[in-house]
Amino acid sequence: QFTEEKLGQAEKTELDAHFENLLARADCTKNWTEKILRQTEVLLQPNPSARVEEFLYEKLDRKVPSRVTNGELLAQYMTEAANDFGPGTPYGKTLIKVGETQRRLGAAEREFIHSASINFLTPLRNFLEGDWRTISKERRILQNRRLDLDACKARLKKAKAAEAKAAVTV
Repeated sequence: QFTEEKLGQAEKTELDAHFENLLARADCTKNWTEKILRQTEVLLQPNPSARVEEFLYEKLDRKVPSRVTNGELLAQYMTEAANDFGPGTPYGKTLIKVGETQRRLGAAEREFIHSASINFLTPLRNFLEGDWRTISKERRILQNRRLDLDACKARLKKAKAAEAKAAVTV
């Protein structure tokens, strides 16, 4: 039935226009959700190899090791430099102050990444891995039922045509 429909040799039962609109909206929602999810992951972790590593840890249900943010790393370097120059020197005091600020910025960045992952990315993933899979499965079932219906209609039409032909020849 599917092949005959594609070749234009069989009639296709059309679905309700409102239902077709819902299917189109569902496809659009899925596509945009995937794009937003991917781009947000890139924003939160610009390093592709680190993203792959986090993905593997997630799929293996293991805890992702915490990484030092760039701000925290800079703060560590500034603090070490301040200790090298001497905390009593003007340059050392400045490095300590700026290093402490960088440390707080890095901690805030880490908290933002964690919060965005839990509160924003998790619902998007849940939609794609849960709701969308259900929608796709039900869509395939509906398509198969429609094909079965159309095949039965075609057989009935052929049977009626054969019956009419037999009645004419008798």
